[in-house]
Amino acid sequence: MGLTSNKVLVLAVLSAVLLFAGTVWLWPRLARRSWRAVGGRVGLLLATQLALFAAVGLAANQAFGFYASWADLFGQEKDQGVVVDHTPGGGPLEVVGSRRVPGAGGVSPRAGGRIQQIEIVGRTTRIATPAYVYLPPEYFQPRYRTRTFPTAVVLTGYPGTASALVEKLHYPRTALELAREGRMPPMILVMLRPTVAPPRDTECVDVPGGPQTESFFARDLPDALRTHYRVADKPGGLGIIGNSTGGYCALKIAMHHPDVYAAGAGLSAYYKAPIDATTGDLFQGDKGLRNRADLWWYLKHRPAPDTSLLVTSSRSGESNYRDTMRFIERVAATGRTRISSIILESGGHNFNTWRREIPATLEWIGGRLNGRLK
Repeated sequence: MGLTSNKVLVLAVLSAVLLFAGTVWLWPRLARRSWRAVGGRVGLLLATQLALFAAVGLAANQAFGFYASWADLFGQEKDQGVVVDHTPGGGPLEVVGSRRVPGAGGVSPRAGGRIQQIEIVGRTTRIATPAYVYLPPEYFQPRYRTRTFPTAVVLTGYPGTASALVEKLHYPRTALELAREGRMPPMILVMLRPTVAPPRDTECVDVPGGPQTESFFARDLPDALRTHYRVADKPGGLGIIGNSTGGYCALKIAMHHPDVYAAGAGLSAYYKAPIDATTGDLFQGDKGLRNRADLWWYLKHRPAPDTSLLVTSSRSGESNYRDTMRFIERVAATGRTRISSIILESGGHNFNTWRREIPATLEWIGGRLNGRLK
């Protein structure tokens, strides 16, 4: 049974309830002062606490999509995400599954759109990663068969799972509803983890001697999408959105590559790549690479990029509020990079807050991307 299986969660909850009931039932018998009785009490308490923590942890993982599997949880992922494709003529993108949009209410793709599960292999970076692609209903309608569509890459946080963008944050369903209401244009969404070399958190950096993550998102991913989907031609057809780590990546990639990404939105983002046990040494002593990954340094020392940025935070409940307000000031002072914000009165670093921000974020990015008829 998988980590995210409902059966595992039910089993954990049932175990906690039974152990609690057993503790209440057996406690009078273990009230003696013998070593056996004391050991029994300690054992029951520990087992009950462990079962309770396991149930709460599994429920939280189901709600927020931190880990996709047991191997992911224990850092034992076998697929490191960096491969070489030796197949002659092998394409950079393969569709491996397709399903309806949750809550769309239409069986036909022409009515409710479609979600495709894909595998991507970067032609230059050799990074391989799975993703989900939301195609709006118009994509399948004959009258739009020659149309290219604005496209947004959507990134999770770390560790995160791409499926959480579909099931928990409801990106496809929200995009479908907004387009039906005329609040945003029909748009393709490409949803994936920024962790393209799990379990390592690369912070979307081109790691010396390691995964070239920034190059994958800046070059390989857009190229792969254009080979398979009717993605709007650049400039102006591609944007990027992310939350937490994905938010930092979205802002950084939009700033570093304004010729590729016309807009970048960071939900609860931070502005400088951390170095910790999950990242390892990202820069290998390269000061220039480290500075480039620091958005504060980049704003001060590099020409302001011609792109649009959106940042979000909450006055109460989010630790990035002060940094976000300072970032807004710094970007606005450039006079070239356009900056917008969503500031809630209260919120947190969680799915509930991001779900409140996503509709406005999709509207914002939809208004800054170009789609055109060929």
